[in-house]
Amino acid sequence: MSDADDPRPYPPLEVGLIARMGISIMTVTPDSAVGTMPVEGNTQPAGLLHGGASGVLAETLASVAADAHAKSIHPDGVAMGVDLNITHVRGAREGIVTGTATALHLGRTIAAYRIDVTDEDGALLASARLTCAVRTPR
Repeated sequence: MSDADDPRPYPPLEVGLIARMGISIMTVTPDSAVGTMPVEGNTQPAGLLHGGASGVLAETLASVAADAHAKSIHPDGVAMGVDLNITHVRGAREGIVTGTATALHLGRTIAAYRIDVTDEDGALLASARLTCAVRTPR
């Protein structure tokens, strides 16, 4: 696939913390983003997926979607997370988890997303909400 056909706004996204966590971003639009992350390497001492790792996946996906939204308003637009909350409802010991960020609000200065993290069977592991500030040149 050529860069022109890539549904992500500015590949490659898998750098820095995203790469260290093993996150793969599948799709990004202003309305949604989907990505995966392995449980292995992202566990807490008891062997369960670390809650902070789920938070990193959630914030990453919503942030890149919010940034795509900001760029849809203005090519130099940017978005930055200002509030993350996450509720963990189930643990995972192995496999790949999937995060899906869905826009709740897309405004000129604020974008808000709900992010669900699920296991390979589709069971909900965590649900998060991220609010991003959207900034565009004046």
